[in-house]
Amino acid sequence: MNKRVTGIGGVFFKSKDPKAIKAWYKAHLGFNTDDYGCLFRWKDNDGNDAATQWSPFPEDTSYYEPSKKDFMFNYRVENLHELLKVLKEEGVTIVGDVEEYEYGKFGWILDPEGNKIELWEPPADATNL
Repeated sequence: MNKRVTGIGGVFFKSKDPKAIKAWYKAHLGFNTDDYGCLFRWKDNDGNDAATQWSPFPEDTSYYEPSKKDFMFNYRVENLHELLKVLKEEGVTIVGDVEEYEYGKFGWILDPEGNKIELWEPPADATNL
């Protein structure tokens, strides 16, 4: 398996007031926010369309569990199923099952410090993100 992580897919963090923090980032840093946060569009090294999601979550979210941290990173990957198989063989803790949507496949792991990491394989046609 040559490539594992190909980029940062998202930065997620807990917030006391996600709506207010999105408004602050919009007003002061020019983020083009929506209900989910802000989507940054860019091109990868091969010239393909790509995106990184910035999202504040409510303080009481359970989405990062079993991690107790106030943040979670999402990394873009190629061939999620194969990567999870290799990571499991390497002794990495896999969290939950792969979930598939029209906007990609998602899997989760824990690093040695208990940080939950979301792995995202974008769809083949990522231009609609």
